[in-house]
Amino acid sequence: MTAAVTICECFARDGLQHEPEFVATADKVALIDAFTATGFARIEATSYSHPGRVPAFGDARAVLAGIARRPGVFYKATCPNRMGVERALADLDAGHGANEISLLASATEAHTRRNLGTTREGQWQRIEEMVAAAGSRFRLVGVISVALGCPFEGAVDPQRVVDDVRRLAAMGVRMVTIGDTTGLGTPTSVKRLFRLLADAAAEVTAVAHFHDTRGTGLANCVAAFEAGCRHFDASLGGVGGHPATIRYGSGRTGNVATEDLVNLFEAEGIATGLDLDRLMEASRLCERVLKRPLDSKIARAGFAPTVAKMAEHA
Repeated sequence: MTAAVTICECFARDGLQHEPEFVATADKVALIDAFTATGFARIEATSYSHPGRVPAFGDARAVLAGIARRPGVFYKATCPNRMGVERALADLDAGHGANEISLLASATEAHTRRNLGTTREGQWQRIEEMVAAAGSRFRLVGVISVALGCPFEGAVDPQRVVDDVRRLAAMGVRMVTIGDTTGLGTPTSVKRLFRLLADAAAEVTAVAHFHDTRGTGLANCVAAFEAGCRHFDASLGGVGGHPATIRYGSGRTGNVATEDLVNLFEAEGIATGLDLDRLMEASRLCERVLKRPLDSKIARAGFAPTVAKMAEHA
């Protein structure tokens, strides 16, 4: 099946960073292998964050060494600084590295200080260093957090986000994730921002990364699609958010649930290219690993009858 949209499965990184208990390396490997079997073209596999700050990913090297890879799939690792890139390069040289890395920025000063421990300008200097260190050995993905609203500073000027995307583009970064980190975006603000990006940085592929903190995640994904976006991040069961050791905002900060987003797109005739039976197997595996029911509505109710019928004949 030819996919009309590309969904990046974020459970193993953005999802697990929110978990207070360490998830065993073997379980992470099994999860990522299940995501690969489902047909995801992009998978967030791990992070090179400092293990003392984000303990969930102290096993990044072992996870990347253990997964079964499929040609053409991008396995992404998050890199908060040059040291992270150096670790990614070392794993690549050892034959089991990520082939995509993300470079973290934030649209506001306050969130940058809280999440990255530096100033905005300080983080941009780090990003320049990371791009130089990475060279052409990875696909680089810029990430702009709190792009649609900040829990500390409130509204974010969309022009600031546009300027940040253009700054990444000037460094040669051609894919940028637009993060609604605590679910403050609305369909109107999403559509406005993605249209501005399409006009001002047409050479950049914008990725919609929306959290469902306030119940607007799916609506915002539809708004982004209507504005021309074709790349989306999601997490099975809707898990994820800020690292467990770094708390901000209020309420549950989980991602859009992959199962629910896939059901919506497929019901609208927008192909995701995913094996729906394997997707539900992966969904159940996520719940077994975390030992609790997760937040996907589709995990409870099942795919819409029209979607299920299409899957039977695929």
